Amino acid sequence: MSEPVKFAYWVPNVSGGLVTSSIEQRTDWGYDYNRELAVLAENNGFEYALSQVRYMASYGAEFQHESTSFSLALLLATERLKVIAAVHPGLWHPGVLAKLGATADHLSNGRFAVNVVSGWFKGEFTALGEPWLEHDERYRRAEEFITALRSIWTEDHTELAGDFYRLRDFTLKPKPLHTPEIFQGGNSTAARAMAGRVSDWYFSNGKDFEGVTEQIDDIRKSAAQVGRTAPKFGLNGFLIARDTEAEARDTLREIVAKADREAVEGFGAAVKQAGQSTADKKGMWQDSTFDDLVQYNDGFRTGLIGTPEQIAERIVAYRKLGVDLFLLGFLHYHEEVEYFGKKVLPLVRELEAQQTA
Repeated sequence: MSEPVKFAYWVPNVSGGLVTSSIEQRTDWGYDYNRELAVLAENNGFEYALSQVRYMASYGAEFQHESTSFSLALLLATERLKVIAAVHPGLWHPGVLAKLGATADHLSNGRFAVNVVSGWFKGEFTALGEPWLEHDERYRRAEEFITALRSIWTEDHTELAGDFYRLRDFTLKPKPLHTPEIFQGGNSTAARAMAGRVSDWYFSNGKDFEGVTEQIDDIRKSAAQVGRTAPKFGLNGFLIARDTEAEARDTLREIVAKADREAVEGFGAAVKQAGQSTADKKGMWQDSTFDDLVQYNDGFRTGLIGTPEQIAERIVAYRKLGVDLFLLGFLHYHEEVEYFGKKVLPLVRELEAQQTA
């Protein structure tokens, strides 16, 4: 509790919104809407935004803007917001991304970051003619990718003779003004171990208190084994704040009742192989129900649904367990981001101050 909890939002640079449902979602995947949202978010307590990416149309997300270019556009439209671009090893070379990142860092005065996605969507890789690696191999590649990125950004001459990437006396100039933060996701044993060894931040899918405690313990153990400070912990959550709990619960029920069943089931079939392919059957979406998958990163599970007071209390309870950042999605972004900043965030800060005292 020594530092206030931080907040990020999922950039809706994808058509269809953040739930796979026919319920009205007053959001838009276009740039003008997102530029206004980014300014609104940084003025309502958000420190980070995450630009998501799929490279091919699928599962209710037919239209998407590419994450790195979109992130840079949002950085240039804001003053304080840090924007995290999702990138996939296997589709990016670390040297090329390092060059882009250094330029974005200069243009934004140190506000560019990356989220390294090890890869869950097999159809995307095969459609692009790229090999689809076994689950733990994808994380081994991602770890090598992060190692290369950090070396390029911080060292004058990078040498790497890896299994996936080879760099020979590679020099990057100019270096970033501030070494970009490196985020990663993944719930599997391999993901947790990798986070402890190399990442600055670990993103979890939506989890209850027990699930968060388990993951944080695993990551801290992994970091301790290599003599490293544990990465910070980010938790996904879909936030439904209303003046009454009944209103919030009714909204959740309507979202699920109007779910696009075909799209949700198609997404579930594609992603559940990620956890099922691990030796211990532990991983992303492995135990997700249909209702969980309507918000495609299990955001309902975090339980940020209710009145501002109820949500603030739950956020601070997660903070006490070790959650450093909440990555939030909303149904109606402009209105609800502003509602969060005016109604929820002040209560969170008040509770944090009480805990500190």
